Amino acid sequence: MPIELVYLAALLITICIFFIVLKRPIYEGMLAGYIVMVAMTGQWGHIWDHVYATSTNTLFYAIVAFMVVAQIFTGTKVIDSCIEVVLSIFGRIKGGTGYVALLVSSFMGALSGSAAGNVAATGVFTIPAMKRSGFPDYLASNICMASSTMGNMIPPSGIIVASFGVLATLYGEDTYTMSQFWMLMWGICLWFILQRAVTIFVFCRYHHIEALPASEVPRFGEAVRKGWRSLLIPVVILLPFFLDAQLKSTFFTSRLTAEGASALSSCVLLFTPGIAAVYALFIIRKSMKVGPRQIAGLLAKGTKSIVPVSATIFFAYCISNLFESIHVGENIGNLISSWGFGLVPLAFILPLFTAILGTILPGSSQVAIFGTAIVSVMAAAGANPFLVAGMLPVICGAMEGMTPPLALCMYTAMGISGSEMKQTTQNCVIWCVLHYLLSVVFLIGIVPLFGMV
Repeated sequence: MPIELVYLAALLITICIFFIVLKRPIYEGMLAGYIVMVAMTGQWGHIWDHVYATSTNTLFYAIVAFMVVAQIFTGTKVIDSCIEVVLSIFGRIKGGTGYVALLVSSFMGALSGSAAGNVAATGVFTIPAMKRSGFPDYLASNICMASSTMGNMIPPSGIIVASFGVLATLYGEDTYTMSQFWMLMWGICLWFILQRAVTIFVFCRYHHIEALPASEVPRFGEAVRKGWRSLLIPVVILLPFFLDAQLKSTFFTSRLTAEGASALSSCVLLFTPGIAAVYALFIIRKSMKVGPRQIAGLLAKGTKSIVPVSATIFFAYCISNLFESIHVGENIGNLISSWGFGLVPLAFILPLFTAILGTILPGSSQVAIFGTAIVSVMAAAGANPFLVAGMLPVICGAMEGMTPPLALCMYTAMGISGSEMKQTTQNCVIWCVLHYLLSVVFLIGIVPLFGMV
């Protein structure tokens, strides 16, 4: 057996022991996995190199920045008005609460930075609303779950930043920009939103789901009047990246040179979370006293989620740096390439592989550890590496909350709806299979993205 596969087996076994057997937090499992990898590879003299490389990684700090701003969004409840607007539009149609859950959980998941946290934040509103309009409790759970995991695929999700890091590592920071990558992710995620919308439609017809009572549906005009400022938050976040993507190759490059344009893209990446946070605090300044003490309080409440996730990503990057130094990803890529699989078989195998990994390993960790190998192998088989990197959040991040035992999104939704494990899991299989099949079609490259690739 190739030594690289032995390393991967040892890493996964270590994480499983800590996370499943010992029931320790996942970041402790990642730290233990890193130590085991250092011991097996004899890299004791390079520990500081791995830590330093992670500590000076712009993308790592961007991920943390978006998690911080997510806590501000959650703590200020700035997204509540968005929910009211969406409900005012879709609440009067049959199964409308399901579409509300899809839209709200998808886009708010991107802003919150945590799929499981998004289930908890929006599910307390959308799941009871779905149940009142006739959705079975297990179906309400899975709609909220499948919608919330979409947050990992929609900018500014941290896993998207990590996936771009894989692309930049392989092809250089000047070949592609984060802004271009974000536009690609929007093109991808819209197809998956459509897939989930069609699935909800079919289930609504099967279960004869009705609309909410008119008395429970907000008036559109009033909802927009109260929430239009909150609806601008996605614009505040996406506009800088859109302008950077559209102008970099012409306007910025011609005036700042390629190096200056790349530095500007990094600034956009790092400063946009702060701009979004300031805007959110500006919106709620009248309803909530805003000052250093209040902001510190919001961040203190979010520390329990920010620190563990940040630690998990940090140690995952350390493992990735270690593997990169001894060419594990490259060698695994060469090994898989030597098997002679073409593009189509790989498109079926790799999403299944990441789905299995997602039962024990967070999506961000999968991207950091295996992302380089996945992109390299698919590119060698004839796939567009830009598209494959864009699919990493889809096949790594979106499935992690849907597949036990790490199915935090499903467990959280079950806790809100009161659904039973057996029924919820059986229905969840349908959502996972549909997500998998669409991922395969994307990796083969037959889904139109209208010039984004």
